[in-house]
Amino acid sequence: MSLTLTSSVFEHGNTMPAAYTCDGRNISPPIAWSGVPPGTRSLVLIVDDPDAPDPAAPKMTWVHWVLYNIPTTADGLPEAVAATALPPGTLEGLNDWKRTGYGGPCPPIGRHRYFHKLYALDTVLPDLAHPTKARLETELRGHVLAQAELIGTFERH
Repeated sequence: MSLTLTSSVFEHGNTMPAAYTCDGRNISPPIAWSGVPPGTRSLVLIVDDPDAPDPAAPKMTWVHWVLYNIPTTADGLPEAVAATALPPGTLEGLNDWKRTGYGGPCPPIGRHRYFHKLYALDTVLPDLAHPTKARLETELRGHVLAQAELIGTFERH
């Protein structure tokens, strides 16, 4: 069984409902995972948008959410999960708004893709004091047992 990542509110490659964007309630979508491989000691979730600012001429990847040290006992995150409701031991990194927590899609132009990436690690990372995505990716190198991806899209009208 391979690692899979799903949401009950959008299917892979399809539009994310507005509730999870800056045009709605800007809350995190419910996500679930399964198939965590044996030997996994923690999970990492990164949500980013490689189409910023314009999908026709992307210049950067905008980071929306960074979580790490998610315990293997967790099988997902509920809708609108607050920092205080994260699974015990989960630590937060910084998004590109320079804060922790979820920041929903808010593309200035065009239809953007939002990559929800889950990594199964063979280790529990040290407390990195709100790392950026780049710092976290450096720390997880050599520790990834499996990864899964769920892509949602959104375009403002």
